[in-house]
Amino acid sequence: MEEENKKHFILVHGMCHGAWCWYKLVTLLRSAGQRVTALDLAASGVHPKCLEELRSFSDYSAPLMEAMTTIPSGERVVLVGHSYGGYGIALAAEKFPEKVSVAVFVSAAMPSISAPISTIEQEDLMLATMLVRPGIRFQDDPTSGYMVTKENYGSVSRVFIMCKEDLCLGEDFRRWMIAESPGVEVKEMEAADHMVMLSKPKELCNLLLEIANKYE
Repeated sequence: MEEENKKHFILVHGMCHGAWCWYKLVTLLRSAGQRVTALDLAASGVHPKCLEELRSFSDYSAPLMEAMTTIPSGERVVLVGHSYGGYGIALAAEKFPEKVSVAVFVSAAMPSISAPISTIEQEDLMLATMLVRPGIRFQDDPTSGYMVTKENYGSVSRVFIMCKEDLCLGEDFRRWMIAESPGVEVKEMEAADHMVMLSKPKELCNLLLEIANKYE
């Protein structure tokens, strides 16, 4: 594949996971001629930091922000976040909107410009995030404030991938996030569970390639 036709996918894992969870998708995307970066966020995967060393969500997401700073001027990437990783790609889109062609939320937390996620009922929030939250509460917990703006994050194209068999993020919660984010394109994957990159890697790869080609 010619270099100018390659897309650069940056894959951001959910809480308690690491870059390893993308191994099937990385192989498929690279086989399709794409460039792929799968990151370990701080204290995740093989990253050397310990969870106790992190004091903020900014600390946790630092590896992603550092990767974004290395993207050359004029180049745009496809950000892909899974589960809690949605907060990370939202923050990256907020800080580097000119470097993002599209942000793809794969059954992921998707911040809204109009309302923080913590505005929903606390029990629903706990149900939606209990399997992917850290053992500590970050000082700048991304669910409790307005981490994104209309001018930056709001200017970036966004796609939400709805995994129909996801039992981790409840359907009501996912549809609430979508309703609070006008303009977001929604793609549905039948028979796909929360860990879609492991259970349906080929289908996810094909969908991501379709999305990347649409949002140049």
